[in-house]
Amino acid sequence: MEESKQPSWTFLTNHALVLLCIAKDNQARIRDLAVSTNVTERAVQRIIAELEAEGYLRHMRAGRRNVYEIIGDMPLRPSAVRGVKVQKLLELVAPAERRRRG
Repeated sequence: MEESKQPSWTFLTNHALVLLCIAKDNQARIRDLAVSTNVTERAVQRIIAELEAEGYLRHMRAGRRNVYEIIGDMPLRPSAVRGVKVQKLLELVAPAERRRRG
């Protein structure tokens, strides 16, 4: 029997995956986000920096940890989904009972 291969594509970008993981745990460590999204820690750091620079994400320090806040009223970026807010994506993929609010 042949081993199943990982698909070479995904429906969601790494940026969306990081946001979804943060929606589930707003105090997740970069290491944990990297494992959950299957990208490197360095890539997660870059994604977080880009999301913060564009206004999609904020972080605060709580002791030695970061606490993230997703700005849900920001629009999704592709023009194909113009007018759809980040919050709608989160509600679709990470229902409220699974999301952790900080």
